[in-house]
Amino acid sequence: MKVLARYAVSEGNRVRCRLCPNYCLIAPGRLGRCFGKKNIDGKLYAVNYGEVVSMAVDPVEKKPLYHFHPGAGILSVATYGCNLLCPFCQNSEISQRVAPSRFIAPERLVELAKKAGVFGVAFTYTEPLIWFEYLMDACPMLHKAGFKNVLVTNGMINPEPLNELLPFIDAMNIDLKSIRPEFYTDYVKGDLETVLNTIRTANKACHTEITCLLIPGRNDSDEEIRRAADFVAGLGQDTVLHFSRYFPHYRATEPPTSKEILLKAANIAKEKLHYVYLGNIFADPKYRDSFCPDCGQKLVDRSQYSGLVTGIKDGKCVNCGRPVDFVI
Repeated sequence: MKVLARYAVSEGNRVRCRLCPNYCLIAPGRLGRCFGKKNIDGKLYAVNYGEVVSMAVDPVEKKPLYHFHPGAGILSVATYGCNLLCPFCQNSEISQRVAPSRFIAPERLVELAKKAGVFGVAFTYTEPLIWFEYLMDACPMLHKAGFKNVLVTNGMINPEPLNELLPFIDAMNIDLKSIRPEFYTDYVKGDLETVLNTIRTANKACHTEITCLLIPGRNDSDEEIRRAADFVAGLGQDTVLHFSRYFPHYRATEPPTSKEILLKAANIAKEKLHYVYLGNIFADPKYRDSFCPDCGQKLVDRSQYSGLVTGIKDGKCVNCGRPVDFVI
């Protein structure tokens, strides 16, 4: 389906995409870096509009979102492509090329969500922000039908389209791949300041959790973990931070992240943050379940990717009455 891209400007017979900080200048007949935009006769089209490569019902904890409707199932949907070039991508088969897809209109997505019996839809697996035109049509329809909208994203979007989209988004998990600008520019070919702006802006607009994938020798030093934790704590001590275990995939050959590195990171972050979790590993319940920061009451009991609310009532800890930042 041919849909004009929302943020684009012609420069001769080429077209500049202004959706993200890559600012791709696309020649006639060519695709942008994300594979979602194509110059057709001097106009930029969102050729990924409605093109779905993967769809499944997941526990919301798998996103990961630990403080947003814990224990509930969510319909997860993805298109192909990404605007980063991460050598360690775990979904490279669908993110780093144009993958086989089928068209699902926004109205049909609403019907599928109803049929699945879920509370919402997560745009995930690849990079949902490159699906901007589809999101701007589908998310208001989903809201009108009573569903919540979730983005699992790398945060690489310019401020104007981000602000246009956020009124229709209820929760985001945003990757903070590193707190060092050179990690983005040299290693994943992105822009740190754009990601930090997305995190700050989203945190004011919707429920936001942050994920840091720790890669041995790349972004796991004590100093870098401390700086990342300081940034997240600056959003508020109750901000949720996930440290996730890396495994070799795609073009990355570093060994898997050790449990010791993850525990070190969690202990550093816990000096500043109330809620720190470990992912992609069988973690100690201390970094899997949720506990009241004041009295230690267990708030949510988790087993792998399922959650059970045990200690929250009316937005407060059942033991000490402390308000807790969970969306139930």
